[in-house]
Amino acid sequence: MITVPETASLADIARLMEQHGIRRVPVVRDGRLVGIVSRGNLLHALTAADVSKDVNADDRTIRERLTAELKAQPWAHLLTKNIVVENGVVHLFGFVRREEERRALRIAAENMPGVTAAVKDHLMRHEPSGGI
Repeated sequence: MITVPETASLADIARLMEQHGIRRVPVVRDGRLVGIVSRGNLLHALTAADVSKDVNADDRTIRERLTAELKAQPWAHLLTKNIVVENGVVHLFGFVRREEERRALRIAAENMPGVTAAVKDHLMRHEPSGGI
């Protein structure tokens, strides 16, 4: 099975997907699944950020803090979310089960130190039919 570490760059993931003709890549940390990157996730990241420059430390810190905050919440379901931060603006991608979850995600992002503008909500409502 083809996997990538959580530290893999977007360019490396895109290259791997192209080389192997795959649409999704499991992301692992210490041999354990921590997420999945799809072609759609790559497109979201490209539309939300200029990939020709490195993510600045402040954006990286905001994303890390928000991810840590959400991991502590039993309702957050991070496997169905993607968080992109550019110039202090948080972009939320993925699926939510209820509107309350959407509001809670937005509030958590808006209250993160360093967030400079309104959160960009690209979340879609979806009730899973099984096991997620």
